[in-house]
Amino acid sequence: MGLLNALPGAAAQGIIWGIMAIGVYITYKILDLADLTVDGSICTGMAVCTMMIVSGHHVWFAMLAALLAGMAAGLLTGIFHTLMGIPAILAGILTQLILWSVNLKILGKANQALPARNYGVLVTSLRKEEAIFVLILFAVVIIALLYWFFGTEFGASVRATGCNAKMSVAQGINTQFNKVFGFILSNGIVALAGALLAQYSGKADINDGRGAIVIGLAAVIIGEALISRLSQNFILRLFGVILGGVIYYLVYQTVIFFGLDTDLLKMLSALVVAVFLAIPYWKKHFFSKTKLPKAGEEKQDA
Repeated sequence: MGLLNALPGAAAQGIIWGIMAIGVYITYKILDLADLTVDGSICTGMAVCTMMIVSGHHVWFAMLAALLAGMAAGLLTGIFHTLMGIPAILAGILTQLILWSVNLKILGKANQALPARNYGVLVTSLRKEEAIFVLILFAVVIIALLYWFFGTEFGASVRATGCNAKMSVAQGINTQFNKVFGFILSNGIVALAGALLAQYSGKADINDGRGAIVIGLAAVIIGEALISRLSQNFILRLFGVILGGVIYYLVYQTVIFFGLDTDLLKMLSALVVAVFLAIPYWKKHFFSKTKLPKAGEEKQDA
């Protein structure tokens, strides 16, 4: 019974993290870049939204501010990567470190409460069923907008940049600008998810973003595993990411219910992601009918 009572809360959090994972999907799958900014930008969204609401601003204005703050974080990562030639993964780490100090300054302390009873919020854990409905609407709107955008000429050029950057340059596409835009779009969505998470959990904490990239990757990989065999349709793959976030949190809640030490949960998440990332490699090298030559071996002429 206790597990069943916890499922609505797990589903609500899963949708929020699924929205965050869509931001991860944009850089990881569409642009083929590893971006670790999300560990900081999700906390930025939480901090900005929380402090704006606590200061008396309307919740929609607070969420817009959180979105813009996340986009600014993505812009910084994009500048590090394109204008300064820093590899994407290192650029993300640098921005993440910068955001730690920025987030602490925004909050003014390690954490800030945002009780739903005192402030007007869109979602709260006190009304889980209502929160799930609102979050589903958010997910549908975001996916619809992304589906429309990536169907435009500019959106197609962003997808082309991730597929083959050299060929895109040959076609006259500004790949550097597209990469920066991808970072901006990705971290804007991540920060928006952070704003929703702060409202739902009723707080913002400086440590809340730690491990966000692992959860995002888990949601993306689980979603890909579920949807890719059924269809390669872009909109279904985005919905698959949301579904992956929900499944991740349902499993997460189930594991907690059965008594796993909560200190080991992040380790479990990392191991699950590692296994799913290894599956394509294992299929290719151990289960493929065509035996590939080992490292150092040369092909023998027939």
